[in-house]
Amino acid sequence: MKLTFRKKKSATTASATKSVAREWGDAIMFAVVFASIIRWATFEAYAIPTSSMEKSLLVGDYLFVSKLHYGSRTPGTPLQVPLTHQTIWGTDIPSYSDAIQLETFRLPGFSEVKNNDAVVFNYPAEKARPTDLKTYYIKRCVGVAGDSIAIRNTQVYINGKALENSGERQFAYLFETKRILNDSFFRERNITEVYRTQEGYIAFLSPEKAKQLASLDFIEKVTLQQELPGVAEPGVFPNKPALYSWNKDNFGPLYIPEKGATVAITPETLPLYKQIILTYEQHEDAKLQDGKLYIDGKEISQYTFRQNYYFMMGDNRHNSLDSRYWGFVPEDHVVGKAVFVWMSMNPEGDGLFDKVRWSRLFSAIN
Repeated sequence: MKLTFRKKKSATTASATKSVAREWGDAIMFAVVFASIIRWATFEAYAIPTSSMEKSLLVGDYLFVSKLHYGSRTPGTPLQVPLTHQTIWGTDIPSYSDAIQLETFRLPGFSEVKNNDAVVFNYPAEKARPTDLKTYYIKRCVGVAGDSIAIRNTQVYINGKALENSGERQFAYLFETKRILNDSFFRERNITEVYRTQEGYIAFLSPEKAKQLASLDFIEKVTLQQELPGVAEPGVFPNKPALYSWNKDNFGPLYIPEKGATVAITPETLPLYKQIILTYEQHEDAKLQDGKLYIDGKEISQYTFRQNYYFMMGDNRHNSLDSRYWGFVPEDHVVGKAVFVWMSMNPEGDGLFDKVRWSRLFSAIN
């Protein structure tokens, strides 16, 4: 009788196979860990999806944002698929679990947030997600902690002085004409947001471009579409028109809280700072009752802030949802400073050559 024995794989072959698989696994793991550290601690790429910062930043711009400037934040939501933000790539499946939430800290940076910085931050008013997983916004910081901000006829004033207008601001203008203007007219002048009305066209333009249009012989009149002082605009912070008749073009004065500063809590100031105290200052027991503020069961007549806050506005001033509508940005929501555009794609361009905005590649953000 002949017995057949199963041959074992040679130790050399098994070892080699295991070694190759392990090498690939180790390489992928190293790449993911390295990319995650770079993304968390130094620079991260972002894309511009809306026109709220035009013409400083355009829809289709791809940015690098420095987290070194203001200091990187330690993660607050550790249970997360690496290299994701809110969902797994290409799906609506959440990429994180909020079962564990850690206290976050900010590492030392080499700069503080300054007036006119273009800043990326987590949208404060979003309540459904942890702080570090809220939607990213980018706006210009027009007021820093300790400033008093006011807007008069679209001009921003900081501590009583007109803020230098950085970037390329836009406003809504009505230009009246009896002619029908085709798409090429607007495309040649780089006007991307325009609406037809009975009187003519409403477009979002810089003041300089509005003057250029006004000089054309077939344009009868160009008028800035601004709100009048003293007329409350629905939805404008703090949504108390009986106390504050503010609008997007006439706003404040408003004190921007600074860490360690103390304000009196009165019926007039409570609408301005209640959101901060109840939501962002991380009190275990803070509430409003009968129009009064209570912390740990005690009525509060004055309050000392635990962190800095900022006032952010889009450069497209008449087409931006910003601090004029939802209030202050807490320091722990700040992500980083936008430093340069590394790629820019025109969504309306034809062909690869026309889609790329070549002049914007590797351009600094002012």
